[in-house]
Amino acid sequence: MLIKREFETVEMPINVGPQHPSTHGVLRLVMTLDGEQIVKVDPVIGYLHRAVEKLSENLRYQNIPHLFDRLDYVSAFNNEWPLAMAQERLLGLEVPPRGEYLRVILCELNRIASHFLFFGAFGHDAGTATSWMYGFRERERIQRLFEMVSGYRMMHDFVVPGGVREDVPEEFVPALRALLPVLWQGLGDCNNLLTENEVLVTRTRDIGVITGEEAISYGLSGPSLRASGVREDLRLTEPYSVYPDLDFDVVLGQHGDSYDRYWVRMQEVAQSLRIVEQALDRLPGGLVCTPGLPKYPKLLKLPVGETYARAENPRGEFGVYLISTGGDRPYRLKIRAPSFCNLMALPRLMEGHYLADAIMILGSLDVVMGEVDR
Repeated sequence: MLIKREFETVEMPINVGPQHPSTHGVLRLVMTLDGEQIVKVDPVIGYLHRAVEKLSENLRYQNIPHLFDRLDYVSAFNNEWPLAMAQERLLGLEVPPRGEYLRVILCELNRIASHFLFFGAFGHDAGTATSWMYGFRERERIQRLFEMVSGYRMMHDFVVPGGVREDVPEEFVPALRALLPVLWQGLGDCNNLLTENEVLVTRTRDIGVITGEEAISYGLSGPSLRASGVREDLRLTEPYSVYPDLDFDVVLGQHGDSYDRYWVRMQEVAQSLRIVEQALDRLPGGLVCTPGLPKYPKLLKLPVGETYARAENPRGEFGVYLISTGGDRPYRLKIRAPSFCNLMALPRLMEGHYLADAIMILGSLDVVMGEVDR
C-alpha cells in the first residue's frame, strides 16, 4: 500500500561569516533562504570591536592618529586628515600650501591603492584569481612610495595639525613622476581584464540595485552613492584643501547596481591619477607645516569648543566630531565611518536575490570592518 506524503517547503536560516573570506572581514550575515533566494538578511557586527572612540578620549592628541590609522587600515592617510582638520579648526591653524598639496598627493595615492585592492577582491569574488595579482601589483608600487615618505607601509601617522609631519625626501617626486605612467598602464590592464568581462557583467549588472533617493535615505556615501547617480563628492560639494583649484570629474553611475559600484571606482582611479599629476606639477616649495608645529608638541592643548570635520575617504564620508574642554585630550570624539553607514543598505540590496548574488553585492560596497567595529 502506497503512503501518500505531502512535502512542505520551509525557509532555511544560514550563517555567512564571520570567518568566510567573501565577507571581507569578520562580518556575519544571518540569512533566511527560500531555496537559494534570500528572504531576509541581518548583518551582525562587533567581532572586531576595538573601542577607538572611547580610547581616543583617554589619550593625548598626539597619540590618537595611531588608532585612526587602524580604522580603515588600507586608507590611513585619508583617516588622519579629518582628525587633523578638526584640530586645526579649533586651533585656527592655516596649513602652508606645500603641506596642503602633499596631503592631496598622498591621500589620492591612498585612494588609488585602496581601489586597486577593491579591484582584486571584487574580481576574486566573481571567480578570478588573476585580479588579485593585478590589483596587488599596482597597490604594492604605491606602498613603496608610502614607505619612502613615512617609514611605514600602512600605519603612517604623517598628517598632523598644521600640515604634515615632515617634508618628503628628495627622491620622492622623481620616483612618483616615474610611477604615474606605470599606474596608468596598470589601470588599463585591470580594465582589460575585468571591466567588460562577460562573467563579471553577468554577475553584477542589475544585481543589488538602489536608486539615488533610497541611497540617500540609507546614508550611503562615496562611490556607493555616486553609483546611483547622486553627485555628492565632498572634495567639490564641500570644498576643502586645494581641491577647488584642481581639474577632475565626479564619476556617476546610471543604474545603481553592483556593476556601477565597481565601474565608478575604476573611473575614480583615473580621476585620482589626474589629481596627482596636477598637484605634482603645482607643488610649491616652502614650509610643510604651520610655523611652530613641525611635529606634535609634547603637550598639545586645544581651546574649548566643538567641531565636525569631514573628508572624502575612498569608501565615502569620513567625519570626526570633536569636543574640547581645553585639555590635552578630547572630552568627546565620535567618528562617522562610511563603511558602517553603507552597511545599513545591505538588507535592502540583498533581499530577493540569490545567495551567489549576495557575495557580489557585499563586495561592491567595499567595506572595511576596522571602521565598522570602531
